[in-house]
Amino acid sequence: MRHGVVILPEHRWRDARRRWTRAEEIGFDHAWTYDQLMWRWLRDEPWFGTVPTLTAAATATSRIELGTMVATPTYRHPVPFAKEVMALDDISDGRFVCGLGAGAGAVDDLVVDPVERTPRQRADRFAEFVEVTDLLLRQRKTSYSGEHYRLDEVSMNPGCVRRPRTPFAIAATGPRGMRLAARHADTWITAGAPGTFDARPYEQALPDIARQVRAVDDACAAEGRDPASLRRLLLAGAAVGGVLDSVESWRDTAGRCAEIGVTDLVVHWPRPGFPYAGDERVLDDIADDLAPVAAGGRR
Repeated sequence: MRHGVVILPEHRWRDARRRWTRAEEIGFDHAWTYDQLMWRWLRDEPWFGTVPTLTAAATATSRIELGTMVATPTYRHPVPFAKEVMALDDISDGRFVCGLGAGAGAVDDLVVDPVERTPRQRADRFAEFVEVTDLLLRQRKTSYSGEHYRLDEVSMNPGCVRRPRTPFAIAATGPRGMRLAARHADTWITAGAPGTFDARPYEQALPDIARQVRAVDDACAAEGRDPASLRRLLLAGAAVGGVLDSVESWRDTAGRCAEIGVTDLVVHWPRPGFPYAGDERVLDDIADDLAPVAAGGRR
């Protein structure tokens, strides 16, 4: 089991830096931040840009993987985004993970893209977005003609540090998205039941996760891929609650997740209030479990 943490981009860097470096010291395998312009419950609160935040985190750390949770075509075009991914991959010396998702069609989405799309339309655009981004990061020159994107000899030089490209982590809960993850991703992401922001106790939520894991296994089989080659990441906190209530609940969740085939468990850095309210001291207890791994390098 690998462990990660989401750090919201809500603090000025002089304060945020401590959280990113502490995440590495604790022994987390990966740390993420949300790729949003504004965000759900914190629309009127401080909120900083994703790529500058991850760039700063890359220069402040040396071991931990860093990623977007998750980038969507709502805010991103494949060409400038691929350039930023290539730069983050270089600055982090190959520690960047490109987290991708279709977007939920929420109010924040309409700030940049005023066209309201159906779930099918968002899925169509996302499939093309993933395909184009994949090609850009694998190739020195890319041309492409699709419904949503058209490229003519776009150059990507020098390419990614990690070959054949920066790894993808794709968020998906439906059959089509899972097939896309099976085709392109190194890691599949779920946050639990789709569209749910009322966290159930993890004991109640995990049976749904187990069903999703079986579905992504089927998606891999349909794509001719060994299911064991795809990592499965559970993002706790929105639909799956109680994980960071104590170090015991964290250990219990990790054990139960491993039993159902989850390979990566990600929590949110505890905040003083809603959302993700919690006590940072629990992270110190987690550090006692993860410290040997942190000292020895990546899992």
